[in-house]
Amino acid sequence: MADLPFGDRRDFEDADRGFLAKLDPTVIKTADGRVVWDDSYGFLREDCPETAHPSLWRQAQLCARHGLYEVCEGIYQVRGLDLTNLTLVEGERGVLVIDPLLSTECAAAALKLYRAHRGDRPVTGVIYTSAQADHYGGVRGVTDGAVPVLAAAGFMEHAVAESLHAGPAMARRSVYLHGVALPRSPEGHLGCGLGLAASTGTTSLVPPTLDIARTGQEELIDGVRMVFHPGALAETSLLLPDRRALYLADSAGRGQPDLLPPRGAAVRDARARVRHLTEAITLFGGRADVACAAHYWPLWGRDNIVGFLTRHRDLYAYLHDQTLRLLNKGLTGPEIAETLRLPPELERCWHTRGYHGSAGHNAKAVYQRYLGWFDGNPAHLWEHPPRESAIRYVECLGGGAAVVAFARRYIDENDLRFAAQLLNHAVFADEGNKEARDLLAEVYTRLGHGAENGTWRNFYLMGALELAEGIVPATAGTASPDLLAALTVEQIFESIAIRLDGPRAWHERLSIDWYVTDLGERHRMTLSNGALIHQANPPDESADLTLKLTKTQLVGLLTGKGVEGVERAGSTAALQRLIALLDRPTPDFAIVTA
Repeated sequence: MADLPFGDRRDFEDADRGFLAKLDPTVIKTADGRVVWDDSYGFLREDCPETAHPSLWRQAQLCARHGLYEVCEGIYQVRGLDLTNLTLVEGERGVLVIDPLLSTECAAAALKLYRAHRGDRPVTGVIYTSAQADHYGGVRGVTDGAVPVLAAAGFMEHAVAESLHAGPAMARRSVYLHGVALPRSPEGHLGCGLGLAASTGTTSLVPPTLDIARTGQEELIDGVRMVFHPGALAETSLLLPDRRALYLADSAGRGQPDLLPPRGAAVRDARARVRHLTEAITLFGGRADVACAAHYWPLWGRDNIVGFLTRHRDLYAYLHDQTLRLLNKGLTGPEIAETLRLPPELERCWHTRGYHGSAGHNAKAVYQRYLGWFDGNPAHLWEHPPRESAIRYVECLGGGAAVVAFARRYIDENDLRFAAQLLNHAVFADEGNKEARDLLAEVYTRLGHGAENGTWRNFYLMGALELAEGIVPATAGTASPDLLAALTVEQIFESIAIRLDGPRAWHERLSIDWYVTDLGERHRMTLSNGALIHQANPPDESADLTLKLTKTQLVGLLTGKGVEGVERAGSTAALQRLIALLDRPTPDFAIVTA
């Protein structure tokens, strides 16, 4: 901590540069009056308190800047009205929108703020730079969809995986990640490292009309020339050569990236990101005088941009290569996380600090990508699940009271990490052990107040809140009606298959043929051995039920609207049997109790 350059104020100068105006009052509501965004972070103007890590406090102060900013001639950003920035590029007739925030209400408010100072320019195009909902969810707040929409090839596939396949579990864990129930205060919510918070408004989706499929692909929309640089997971950055501006999307930011978000996701490929950033330096490093991104504030100066990209590239490479070096020496993921140290230049650099991602978690992510969850130790091959293990550990230690006594000793020795482990066993073994719950909540609070990582802080403090007050309901997921309407027929059937209660379906057999008339597609759904199998263009064989319908009718039928108006042959009992076997996700499952 003592080595961090707190006296360097360049980030604050950059964060304030180009400021034009702010939304006043900074309150955004739905049509029925529900608040989805407000500015309640005024306390961040004060000095850092004892309840926050000074480095995270500094980061939160920078992220709390909000309003309309001029990045360079013809490029503007509205920052601090959602987790993401709304970026606007002026064209010949109107304005292009890059990454239209998470919710329609916030996107509409951001566009209104821009128009109040730059004129009532129509939106002439939209660019999504990621398949995560905070990069596209607000799109219907800026357009009705009658404009070109650009995204990297594979966007819809990844958007479905993020929002639908594991969406309920991700939404539940995102409650912890974003700290949605925490009070905004020096003791509570300070943001999540890469921004203040995610808005809670209406999510939407307009499917892309043009795919970005290759590095160097050029597109001209409304007179704006763009050179694209797609990467993994349907992400893309882009150069605006006529403005000498580089849009980095999520490839490099003002903090360490997360290769595996605590909310859950597919593990990012660190080596692929090294290649991507190396290409960016080579292709664009000398062609940009300003770089901005989906989160945070811009960076000016060619040498600064190249240095910024170089340090992020070196960070990814170091995390990847050193993790592999150590795992090949026999260290496990947790051991590598404790052993790995960043080079001094990266350790002292503000934009590679662990505000959102962290070196230890990223090392574990690299380990998981290559070797999976199992560390090779046979003792870990067939362990009891957490509650059953906890009961046995507590018994070995002499009961719940003895575990609490041990935990108090470790708290006195300031070993909060092990105190949390012990108390977690006590709570899992006996949820009614109030002394253990209260003490674990106290430990989580202290760990949260000492965390430099914003999402770690939120997880710890949300854990304390849940222990004290019970389960905090999940926020709504991002599986919006627009997303459901944009699914392919195959994706629709995949979303049904993952809801099938396999054990209940072990002895069921059925087959349904679907003729989707407006798409000219034929599909067969077969239930066999508790698995729902999909086959496109099936052979001419008889099925229990044949349905002829439009895609809209298909979505409606599978969401409970019935078969009225659907042409059918065979018994609808097959469909009723299938629907009866579908399970519903549990949106508010327990996390810190068994």
